[in-house]
Amino acid sequence: MPPLDSRSRVLLKTLIERYITDGQPIGSRALSRSSGLELSPATVRNVMSDLEEMGYISSPHTSAGRIPTARGYRFFVDTLLTVLPMESGRVQELKGQLQPDQPQRLMNSASHLLSNLTRFAGVVVAPRRESARIRQIEFIGLSETRILLIIVTESGDVQNRILFTRRTYSSSELIAAASYLNEHYAGLAFDEIRAHLQAELHRIRSDMSELMAGAIEAGSEAVEETSLNYIISGETNLLDIEDLSSNMSRLRELFRLFEQRTGLMQLLDLSRRAQGVQIFIGNESGLSQLDACSVVTAPYEADGQIVGSVGVIGPTRMAYDRVIPIVDITARLLSNALSPSGA
Repeated sequence: MPPLDSRSRVLLKTLIERYITDGQPIGSRALSRSSGLELSPATVRNVMSDLEEMGYISSPHTSAGRIPTARGYRFFVDTLLTVLPMESGRVQELKGQLQPDQPQRLMNSASHLLSNLTRFAGVVVAPRRESARIRQIEFIGLSETRILLIIVTESGDVQNRILFTRRTYSSSELIAAASYLNEHYAGLAFDEIRAHLQAELHRIRSDMSELMAGAIEAGSEAVEETSLNYIISGETNLLDIEDLSSNMSRLRELFRLFEQRTGLMQLLDLSRRAQGVQIFIGNESGLSQLDACSVVTAPYEADGQIVGSVGVIGPTRMAYDRVIPIVDITARLLSNALSPSGA
């Protein structure tokens, strides 16, 4: 991709800023007037044609104007955007809304704060809970190759998973397998059970070891999901955004993603491994449900360790210069609230 000259950069920046504000395709004449450059509409048209060929903007079928693409937004965010820090008075005002009284209440407050400030969906990934320890495991045969795995943790949580097997297990075999696991591994977490079981598999009948190993993997996934928790607020704000609500099928898929949790958790978990604000634009998220969205996230800490992340989910046509500092400051304030001194 050839580098953009200063004229192209100014026109692209102007087009994206106008589109974020107005939500309407930008024509060459309007862009010529708004850019501050003394260029004729014909010259602007030529530059816009080049930008379109490079994939930074596109032409909707219903208009002669242009709109930014995900690539255009990415170049804008990485190269052209100026983000101003939030005023100190405003930061103190937000700090007062994140009181470190109870961790769960603090997470809820942060999620609502993100949603209220941006008018998008605000999300907070809470710190991982300690791995659950197992009280009891049961197997119930459902059909010839389907078995219901029931897991009861020491905290009283119950998780169910369906296991698919290559052969039929009798009721007595299922009872024997459950008894073995309960007798040897009750009180342990699944990662501990897995380590012990690996050393024991050679002593267990091969056909039974397949069942037990499958149960440990499925159970581990089930308990891991419950240890991951996120709070999302303001999903209904997305119903008021024309860019998203104009396609109800896509919007339903987005809400289904919020309900399923796992896919979104994997995306939000990425920011735990990075420094500072991360921005996923359109298909950069790897989730088709977010192709028309941008996700802005930042990690937060407790006792110097990254324990979770905060984020905002909205349309790609968002005011990044305003949303980025909101996410950044919320993550910093949450870190401060979780520190022992509260400083």
